Amino acid sequence: MDDKQLVLVLGVIGTDVHAVGNKILDYAFDKEGFKVVNLGVMVSQKEFVEAAVESSADLIVVSSLYGHGEIDCPGLREKCDEAGLEGIKLYVGGNIVVGKADFKEVEERFLKMGFDRVYPPGTSVEKSVEDIKADFNIA
Repeated sequence: MDDKQLVLVLGVIGTDVHAVGNKILDYAFDKEGFKVVNLGVMVSQKEFVEAAVESSADLIVVSSLYGHGEIDCPGLREKCDEAGLEGIKLYVGGNIVVGKADFKEVEERFLKMGFDRVYPPGTSVEKSVEDIKADFNIA
């Protein structure tokens, strides 16, 4: 990536109102020098896409804690493509499915939905920052 500041859209998808993780990610990403467009909680796919278009975002970070990511996330990649955001990076993490499930299977389902990175519950903020830097060639 060149000297342009990385812009990311962050939010909690669906009807999820869990805000603590969102605030932690916002703080950590801002501290790393990324421009964060934080949509907060209860964010629709349409709102993610509109914010990404308006801010010329490089990345959309979707979180979910209430477990309905499998319901809330399908179609986001297609909506991004339709809005001219082909190739935008999509990350998703948190408690994205209901109940106990093998994370490898969960990860595979979300990768098939078009997400580039899928994080299980309890993933460190440092891991996502490390992946962002790797994906965008940031030293």
